[in-house]
Amino acid sequence: MTDQKNTEFAFLEAFTAELSAKKLVFPTSLGATMKIRKALGQADISTDMVARIIGTEPVLSAKVLHLSNSASFNPQGKKITDLRGATVLLGFAAVRNIAISVGMKQLAENKYNGSLSAQMDGLWRRSLRVAALAMVIAKTHTRLSADKAMLAGLLHDIGKFYILNRANHYQNLFTSEQSLWDLIDHWHASIGSAILEDWEISDDIRIAVMDHRDHNPGPMHKLGLIDVVAVADFLDAHFVNETIAELDWSKVPGSFKFLEINPDNIDELMQATRTELALVLKAIN
Repeated sequence: MTDQKNTEFAFLEAFTAELSAKKLVFPTSLGATMKIRKALGQADISTDMVARIIGTEPVLSAKVLHLSNSASFNPQGKKITDLRGATVLLGFAAVRNIAISVGMKQLAENKYNGSLSAQMDGLWRRSLRVAALAMVIAKTHTRLSADKAMLAGLLHDIGKFYILNRANHYQNLFTSEQSLWDLIDHWHASIGSAILEDWEISDDIRIAVMDHRDHNPGPMHKLGLIDVVAVADFLDAHFVNETIAELDWSKVPGSFKFLEINPDNIDELMQATRTELALVLKAIN
């Protein structure tokens, strides 16, 4: 067995053990969580603003959604799939407590070196951008829930957060940064799907996380969340680098056609995304 295969085996064995032991709380962006905790303490904050603030942090979002569907808070068992509904059900006090608990867990584990810390922060910022893109795409080009699309965009790289965090605890497994990213590229979708299944996130979000990169819709395909995430993920690099004008429309994913996103409306979509992202960032600054 090669060193790379040994590394993957050891890492996946550790992941399986943590999944079985229900120990999958892990850092994404500690700085964001601390800002969220402070923002949620405002006396006159609205439900919409609370939902927007929660929606800047993947682990916190998943925890709030999971708790809102638990028997203790939701005895009727009515499925809640968006952060606004979860916030209304739980109440601000419970949401603040969850933010504090997640933040303290992150604080306890925040022992990254400079490179890993920068990678984690970059990954968090990318997740925010994809979430904003997904929300705007859903709102303007579909009848799907924009809030649910935002959550799917936020969580679409959750497997990468997990692997990066665990890499910090298993540094002896990785001989180079390249070997780490090879493992991330190969396993993050499967690991992300397993994490979301453990958190009891809805199947359409989990499938979008698992399959958006390889999604190739046929002519009879029914538009869904996976199309929104596939397009948002694809557009992110062009969005952040402001290279939409250089986009080769003959090579875009098939979901563009189903969403009716084209050269005539792409600039409007980008502007709406910039506005949404600015609102999100303002909420936690």
